[in-house]
Amino acid sequence: MPILDAIRGAFALLLSGDAALWTIVWISLKTSVVGLLLAAPLAIVLGYAIASFRFGGRRLVIWLVQASLSMPTVLIGLLLYLMLSRQGPLGGLHWLFSQSGIIAGQCLIALPVLLAFTLSAVQAADPRYAETAITLGAGRWRVMATVLFEARFGVMAAVISGFGRVISEVGCALMVGGNIAGETRTITTAIALETSKGEFAQGIALGIVLIVVALAMNGALMLAQGDAHAARGRP
Repeated sequence: MPILDAIRGAFALLLSGDAALWTIVWISLKTSVVGLLLAAPLAIVLGYAIASFRFGGRRLVIWLVQASLSMPTVLIGLLLYLMLSRQGPLGGLHWLFSQSGIIAGQCLIALPVLLAFTLSAVQAADPRYAETAITLGAGRWRVMATVLFEARFGVMAAVISGFGRVISEVGCALMVGGNIAGETRTITTAIALETSKGEFAQGIALGIVLIVVALAMNGALMLAQGDAHAARGRP
């Protein structure tokens, strides 16, 4: 298929409201958002704790957190597949080749990104925020809330980066989800399938959706940062 015909076909699919295409988009958004929401609270609290407290082996923990960012998603998919297979320890959950399995994979993929970025954001925050909160009699959770609020743009960047990683990964979703049409076929697995079949129109259409989602997420972060700077009288 000539490239121009494929592009025209892609826009035709988007504008016509093709049910199969938008089902794929919905499954991708659903599994990515749910996986991210499950990972975010734990990762943010752990990131704050590692950045704020001194303990034995802290440097080793930070090194492992940063190293986990380079872990291939296909390896996470392999390990999760072994865990969820019939002979695996979690086989009784029957999550293999289901949206629940994909969500579990997305959660594991997002966790190190959220953890590492939150850790960096809290480390970069002015320590006087925590000191002032403690002086005013704030409890441990209140101090954490104060520091995270001051580091909120770093935390927001962590969430957006985590979302970008989970919605764009293909290895784990393919291995754990099985690429079942209407059930576990995500944007990335559909693009891989359609490209292998030589059908580029749907792949281009789904790629356009990914780009739009990425631009929208990052645009929202930029607007929030701009509003905060304006409130503080900064350019």
